[in-house]
Amino acid sequence: MLTVDERKRYDRQIMMPEVGEEGQEKLKQAKVLIAGAGGLGSPISIYLAAAGIGHIRLVDHDQIELTNLNRQVLHWNRDIGEFKVKSALNKLNQLNPDVAIEIIKKTIEEGNIRDIVNDCDAIVDAMDNLETRYLLNKIAIEKNIPFFHGAVRGLEGRAMTIIPGKSPCLRCMYHGTLPPEKFPVIGVAPGVIGCIQATEVIKYFVGMGELLTGRLLVYDGMSLTFREFKITRNPQCDHCGQRKEV
Repeated sequence: MLTVDERKRYDRQIMMPEVGEEGQEKLKQAKVLIAGAGGLGSPISIYLAAAGIGHIRLVDHDQIELTNLNRQVLHWNRDIGEFKVKSALNKLNQLNPDVAIEIIKKTIEEGNIRDIVNDCDAIVDAMDNLETRYLLNKIAIEKNIPFFHGAVRGLEGRAMTIIPGKSPCLRCMYHGTLPPEKFPVIGVAPGVIGCIQATEVIKYFVGMGELLTGRLLVYDGMSLTFREFKITRNPQCDHCGQRKEV
């Protein structure tokens, strides 16, 4: 049940007939893993906490550097040298003390990903490399929970939502890996894509609107346009190919 303060805090959301108190309670009951507390993880965690997602588990192993601050808006100049998850915990607790914030200071790997995901209801991709994204995609399919993908480069970005058994997965779309690299990015790009990912998470738990399943949304900040590409499921996919559609 929502408390009196929660009804006040989320008043403008509850006003939406698609949300109401029932939808807000669904958000309160949700437990979401955000993989990464950087450029994408910042807006994702801020807006999910503000929306009232009841439990957020944030995973990141990095410490804050000056070069992060053009895009990782959850972290400030005073936080340089601090671990990102600790900085995030401090800010998110101040933003919304009614949300339970759990932090894990680890690198996501094959050996620990099951423990990290554990009892979460959804996974949000805020990573910067395909190898870890593949691990998240695979465990989401294994645990039958949604996976919200996002990626940025320069002033561009893309987003897609994966529902196991109902939509193509990340592996259906991408093959192989890329070597680690330092890539360009302007902070507003992860701001746009992170907000889209957070929107998808909220829609999923409330059960409203149309999700980005089977659709890759591509944002071009230079021309300020959005394009959409249809993604089809690969029956030979080594992640979801053996899973029956539902």
